[in-house]
Amino acid sequence: MGAYILRRLLLVIPTLLGIMIINFALIQFVPGGPIEQILANLEGNGDVFEGISGGGGDADFGGEAESDYIGGRGLPPEFIAELEREFGFDKPPLERFLTMIWNYMRFDFGESYFRSISVFDLVMEKMPVSITLGLWSTLIAYFVSIPLGIKKAVRDGSSFDTWTSGAIIVGYAIPGFLFAILLIVLFAGGSYWRVFPLRGLTSSDFDQLSLIGKAADYLWHIALPVFASTISAFATLTLLTKNSFLDEIKKQYVITAKAKGLSERKVLYGHVFRNAMLIVISGFPALFIGVFFGGSLIVETLFSLDGLGRLGFEAAVARDYPVVFGTLFAFSLIGLVVGIITDLTYVFIDPRIDFEARG
Repeated sequence: MGAYILRRLLLVIPTLLGIMIINFALIQFVPGGPIEQILANLEGNGDVFEGISGGGGDADFGGEAESDYIGGRGLPPEFIAELEREFGFDKPPLERFLTMIWNYMRFDFGESYFRSISVFDLVMEKMPVSITLGLWSTLIAYFVSIPLGIKKAVRDGSSFDTWTSGAIIVGYAIPGFLFAILLIVLFAGGSYWRVFPLRGLTSSDFDQLSLIGKAADYLWHIALPVFASTISAFATLTLLTKNSFLDEIKKQYVITAKAKGLSERKVLYGHVFRNAMLIVISGFPALFIGVFFGGSLIVETLFSLDGLGRLGFEAAVARDYPVVFGTLFAFSLIGLVVGIITDLTYVFIDPRIDFEARG
């Protein structure tokens, strides 16, 4: 197993490098860089993208002359050249890329162009929201879906199985943002009841509350956004659990255990559970990371939560490249490591699995 883990760790390096090369190359063709943003604001032209008609770009991408900057033709060339030096765009793309990778290898992600804060500190500032949505959404999805999936497998074909399948499929079909709006209208003072707050993770007087009061206030604030983020995960996990149990229940060892006189409960949880839950439980790390880093931008916006989803969107729109590439590097690295952890989870749940022998 040690050799397999070592190979997977070594494979992380070229994979991560390939991700960064592809994204850096694609960025070269995107119009409207950070310098154009600054120049458009200085000229009073508003958003730089309003003036983009399909051509042009800044020195970061196309290497074009200063006069090609939209909104910058009325500014001194020396000023534009100084901006290029400040942002590092006076260097060729290859040199910028190699410098960026060298810094990232030392986990130096640089500083945001427009926020005057390091990328690392900025991510840490937004982390609590993403942890809240990712962790609670994943835990609730598992705690509800696994018992429900087991019961559906045991009562396969019954009326309970039929109507629960219909309910979770309807929940899966409803877009997350539409469900979030429905929750706001019904329970957050939209048109009916004002039961839950609509902004932030905590109240303004959070620091003055007791420990129990803080916990209650926190749960009160996250109830609606977590529910909106979780609803679509129920269908996949529930049906996956049901099908896994159905496959195991039909196997010979289950029939043999029942023939020996074991109770259905003992057969189900003493023999079937471990084998059936292998694929479900082992996917927990990947599911959590997926919700954690891919948290719904719309849900965060609707509930006024300043998390990583909004951070990534705003950085992409503003062309804040240190934030875009810094978070891309960190999240890709974590995603690759989580893939290894998922494989180790398979082995932990079922020691009969041997990835090294397959290699």
